[in-house]
Amino acid sequence: MTRAFLSLGSNLGDRRQFLQEAVGSLGSSVTAVSPVYETDPVGGPEQGRFLNLVVQLETDLAPRELLAVCHRLESAAQRVRTQHWGPRTLDVDIIWIDGTTVDDPDLTIPHPRWSERTFVLAPLADLAPELVDPDVYARAQGQVHQVEPLVGWEPTEP
Repeated sequence: MTRAFLSLGSNLGDRRQFLQEAVGSLGSSVTAVSPVYETDPVGGPEQGRFLNLVVQLETDLAPRELLAVCHRLESAAQRVRTQHWGPRTLDVDIIWIDGTTVDDPDLTIPHPRWSERTFVLAPLADLAPELVDPDVYARAQGQVHQVEPLVGWEPTEP
């Protein structure tokens, strides 16, 4: 089993519900969930604020299999890809997989912009502070503030 981190964000519809359902559908592979942060969008068109969190998993999935899980979660939330970096019901990105690097046109691990975005670094630092360099965090883009945690999530006993 390998430790992996996914970043989840939503800025359309019932943002909290989309996050709750996505985390719930990941099942027993989830070992930790960060607090929820409300964040301004970074890059892209004018749009509403996001709710973001990071999920820690223990998984034996290969990177492409984990990417397929991310796409399944987005589809379940009826995500429509009409505008690059536009508003979305759910965005799920693989941020980090311990000991793994991938550099393909459609998949890069670690995520290519993870260290530039406060909406990823703040919740990641809550779960894995050893991965977040304080100097990098200080230079990251975007403002975040912590809001109510995701209700009803508890780690499953092995």
